[in-house]
Amino acid sequence: MRIRIEGLTKEFDGAPVLRGINFDDDVTTLAVIGPSGGGKSTLLRIVGGLIAPTGGTVEVDGEAVAYDERTLPAYRAQLGFVFQSSGLFHHLSALENVALPLRVVHGVPEDEARERAADLLSRFGLAAEEGKRPVQLSGGQQQRVAIARAVAARPKMLLLDEPTSALDPEYTNDVLDLIRDLKDSGTRFIVVTHEMGFARHACDKAAFLHDGTLLEYGASAQLFDRPTTPELQRFLSKLLEWSI
Repeated sequence: MRIRIEGLTKEFDGAPVLRGINFDDDVTTLAVIGPSGGGKSTLLRIVGGLIAPTGGTVEVDGEAVAYDERTLPAYRAQLGFVFQSSGLFHHLSALENVALPLRVVHGVPEDEARERAADLLSRFGLAAEEGKRPVQLSGGQQQRVAIARAVAARPKMLLLDEPTSALDPEYTNDVLDLIRDLKDSGTRFIVVTHEMGFARHACDKAAFLHDGTLLEYGASAQLFDRPTTPELQRFLSKLLEWSI
């Protein structure tokens, strides 16, 4: 999926969050990293058509994203979303959480939707949990159900916004392993993450956002091994200070 961004800005109540973002590349697996408040989640939501920019343009595969509610549903239906909170329907089973959007949003027949949901849950190690509601699942299991729901419609790309930030380390590793497996099977994704090991080793490219600007972009190994800006050097040194 080729993403082209020109002069992208975003303000909330007059305060700038994104300041003239420019980007043009084919995206396979991209990690968006940087300090909190740097605009990472805002950028992801704009690319996903969930919020509109204040200025600038976004093109996906040569088509401009029009930020109006007449065209946005069809655009969003091409993408899969996973957020910090799983966002599951608490009154539905894990199976129904995956199958329902297939039926309602994508028009998949009921039998096919349930079969596809069951296959995904089994693939993600959740076959024994398909009848459980979210309250009966661990945090890691809930996020795996959320990822299953996101990939069930076979989207062109996954957009993941800090999918492990609310999880304990054990569950974090489970979810990161699953995302890595999706990469190995050909799934494209953009992930906002504070998990630097995952960004370094599981993502082909990385983008460093700082104070609403895109300061560095390139191959993940290059950014982590040879940061060129003082801001990225400081950011990585702080994260590594307490590393084992």
